[in-house]
Amino acid sequence: MASDRTDVGEAKEERALGSRAPEFIKARRLLHLSWQVGVFIIGLAVVVVGIIMLPLPGPGWVVIFGGMAIWATEFVWAQLVLRWTKRKVTEAAQRALDPKVRRRNIILTSIGLVIIGVLAGIYLWKFGLVMPWKIKDQ
Repeated sequence: MASDRTDVGEAKEERALGSRAPEFIKARRLLHLSWQVGVFIIGLAVVVVGIIMLPLPGPGWVVIFGGMAIWATEFVWAQLVLRWTKRKVTEAAQRALDPKVRRRNIILTSIGLVIIGVLAGIYLWKFGLVMPWKIKDQ
């Protein structure tokens, strides 16, 4: 009984690769090719916007993966990339939830904050707090 549920879960997770275009589009070669070109251009535009957002404020990686998801509606290679990415993100999330890893991360963050605090204290003790503008002159 438990194996049946596992098989159904795996079948849901592992959808068939290939185009998800409507059947009437897939039935006509020229229309399907036009559909694929349109999907590719839209996905490319979204990916380019995501790449532009990487150094700027904004969710660059989310937008890039959104473009990949658009491509994945039509192209097998994009579907495989998204499956691989989803698997790696799931593995990383499971590792991050491991109590030993969480404890290590908390300890390292605490040590880093203490070091930054000590360095800031030494700087303030040595140079004092100097504003970059002169308020008394105005």
